[in-house]
Amino acid sequence: MTSAVELRHLIGGEWVGDPEVERRNPFDDSPVATVASGDADTVADAVAAATAAQPGWAGKPWPTRGAILLDAAEILRSRHRPVAEDLVREEGKTLAEAMGEVRRAIDVLRFFGSMGWQATGDVLPSATPETMVYTRREPLGVVGLITPWNFPIAIPAWKMAPALVSGNTVVIKPADLTPLSVHNLVTALTDAGLPAGVLNIVNGKGSVVGEALCAHPDVAAVSFTGSTAVGEHIRSVVQSRRGRVQLEMGGKNALVVMDDADPAVAARVAAAGGFGLTGQACTATSRVLAMPGVHDEFVAALGKIAAGITPGDGLAEGTAMGPVVSDAQLATDLKALDRARADGTLTGGDGDGRLLRPAVVTGLTADHPIVTDEVFGPLIAVLPTEGLDGAIESVNSSVYGLAAGICTTSLASAQHFAARVQAGVVKVNRPTTGLDLNVPFGGVKASSTNTFREQGASALEFYTWSKSVYLGHDL
Repeated sequence: MTSAVELRHLIGGEWVGDPEVERRNPFDDSPVATVASGDADTVADAVAAATAAQPGWAGKPWPTRGAILLDAAEILRSRHRPVAEDLVREEGKTLAEAMGEVRRAIDVLRFFGSMGWQATGDVLPSATPETMVYTRREPLGVVGLITPWNFPIAIPAWKMAPALVSGNTVVIKPADLTPLSVHNLVTALTDAGLPAGVLNIVNGKGSVVGEALCAHPDVAAVSFTGSTAVGEHIRSVVQSRRGRVQLEMGGKNALVVMDDADPAVAARVAAAGGFGLTGQACTATSRVLAMPGVHDEFVAALGKIAAGITPGDGLAEGTAMGPVVSDAQLATDLKALDRARADGTLTGGDGDGRLLRPAVVTGLTADHPIVTDEVFGPLIAVLPTEGLDGAIESVNSSVYGLAAGICTTSLASAQHFAARVQAGVVKVNRPTTGLDLNVPFGGVKASSTNTFREQGASALEFYTWSKSVYLGHDL
């Protein structure tokens, strides 16, 4: 058994604070880490260190900043498996899923590191003779990052990397449940030569550390991924002081299965999206709208897949699904399953502690809470639907608008769906989970601020402001 790691805050290049809060493996409750817990004063120290370091970091050429990210990617690649094993121990997903997530973090560092060599502005024509007009991308200053537990290294990477390559300095508050993965990522960056104070970690409760970070007047922007309720509070705090804010929040993602789809194939798509990652993804498939011609066959196929998945230790070979991340999340899942069992027909959903089998529920109404509210567990509700336009109306009835999918062999149906569905990500014949790192990501409605997108080149827009320069050369 691996011994617990001691995790401290990183402030101005120094590891500080006494580890005191214990974090345990969700599979067997073995100790994973003891973590220092910060407060408003800790945040103030971290912001001060970031503020002091920012001019020097911004003064380095873009390629120099990018080179550090590229070196960090190679360091993280050399530690790929042990970092993934740490992720499994603290969050619970399977080793295959964790290896994929660490791979994503490596690729994100490479992607944004390479952007240090790309143009960051435009040259534009001017109506004034002998005048050149161009734009510059300038860093915001100090940015705060508040990251979730369900992708504990990928999401910090895709927030950190564009912030850093743009010349910002960073204070990050990792999720309470999964601080070790953030520390592994940050260690790769510091080992790659990131200057002291450019990247700082403050561990602790969101209600304390997160609140102080959002309220601090020297934090120019805050990027948050998490629940809609917390996100809306963060928006009010940051915008009250005219800070910039980026929110990626909840989802209730639907998959439409058309009559022309193969029910068995559609069931595999739904299961990958809904049961993968233990259903603990904001883009997870949590409701399916199936046409009458395929509904019964689809339900049977999906139920068979669910019955064949046995959750277990994510580090064990062949484990198809890991445990639920925490007792608090398990309580939410069990409450949803009890309600589904009482009001509909439930298949699966049994388990031993946090080892919860995936479940399929039918017979619920469209306004049932299981159908409308985010559960964040391996539970898929299947409802019958009539016609493509009726299905689109049902998808769009949700307060959320993160991801949506359709299974069909008709290009016309796919294009019609993509054009009319209210979601930031649309998948055709693919699981609602899974995103390419070079593609903009974000939602609409209660899923996002729907302003600045994450990932891809467009991620730089949140972490920079644009300056227009007129250069006359006739004197």
